[in-house]
Amino acid sequence: MKALSFISHSKQSLFSSSQITANPTNLSKTDESILKFNQNPIQFNPTFPQKNPNFPSLSVNSSQNPDPQNPAPPLVVVGSANADIYVEIDRLPKEGETISAKSGQTLAGGKGANQAVCGGKLSYPTYFFGQVGKDANGKLISEALESGGVCLDHLRSVSEAPTGHAVVMLQSDGQNSIIIVGGANMCGWPLVIGDKDLEIVRNAGIVLLQREIPDSVNIQVAKAARSAGVPVILDAGGMDAPLPGELLEFVDILSPNESELSRLTGMPTETFQQVGEAVTKCYEMGVKQVLVKLGDKGSALFIEGEEAVKQPIISAPKVLDTTGAGDTFTAAFAVALIEGQSKQECLRFAAAAASLCVQVKGAIPSMPDRDSVLNLLRSP
Repeated sequence: MKALSFISHSKQSLFSSSQITANPTNLSKTDESILKFNQNPIQFNPTFPQKNPNFPSLSVNSSQNPDPQNPAPPLVVVGSANADIYVEIDRLPKEGETISAKSGQTLAGGKGANQAVCGGKLSYPTYFFGQVGKDANGKLISEALESGGVCLDHLRSVSEAPTGHAVVMLQSDGQNSIIIVGGANMCGWPLVIGDKDLEIVRNAGIVLLQREIPDSVNIQVAKAARSAGVPVILDAGGMDAPLPGELLEFVDILSPNESELSRLTGMPTETFQQVGEAVTKCYEMGVKQVLVKLGDKGSALFIEGEEAVKQPIISAPKVLDTTGAGDTFTAAFAVALIEGQSKQECLRFAAAAASLCVQVKGAIPSMPDRDSVLNLLRSP
């Protein structure tokens, strides 16, 4: 297993070689790349209480199971959980106009919950640290997370606010517009995050953050991760406000899409050259690695002082719903990164997961499992 060599503050001592159980004879370069995703991850003995669910094997053939006494360093997602109210429409209403939706339903979502379920469905040990209200929507989200294989030891139910929710306006071409009501995602957090919750952060393989919870929470979590040498990936999606310098100081990889990158830097991002110039502004803000999601133009990983690594999209036969595709991409990238894959392999794995995501309606329901991703990577 290769070390996370392009993460400057990673736990290098955690990432050592592991054996691939298959006998890779006469494999093509592509087959060798895919085989790397079939091996069990490195083993790590955390100090947090052992209330882990029985996570499935990371091996596609399930010939080996992780040692419960030495589980892999988990993916820890700290972020939002929403009840997504989906309405399917032919077009967005004009100002002052009322239109009818073709259908509507409520599904579990939120950037944090989406990313956590993605990690769980990719058969990687995943913890979610977030808040829901003591209401029916909170139960809906808890059940969806648990069904996705996510450990909920650090999910809090609060009485100060209802569960966050979002109105997702889904158009016939699969594109969406979303309005978020923060609810428990933004209210009821303790002023100081307790050591019990921060302990799982310190023992993570990677910590994933987003901007649908207070910056003060993200800052405390990122500081705790940095103190333990744990890499932090910040998804820039969420609140429309400048990124605090105090947060960026502890972020290893910033992951915006094109519009978020433009908003954060005040620069255009219509061409790849413009994206690169905007990323340079991010370097000046203190982040040295930027993972940009470019929609139908693919993705690119920028590292200061190095040439950008590009990844085209893996085309989907039909795009039904782009909701959650960015969250799927970011979480799948993180899973591949923990497992020690190269930059290009991480991007490719993430692109395959996102391609499968857009073919299913809903955010959490669309998260692919590991077998589906590997099968897509194997396909011609």
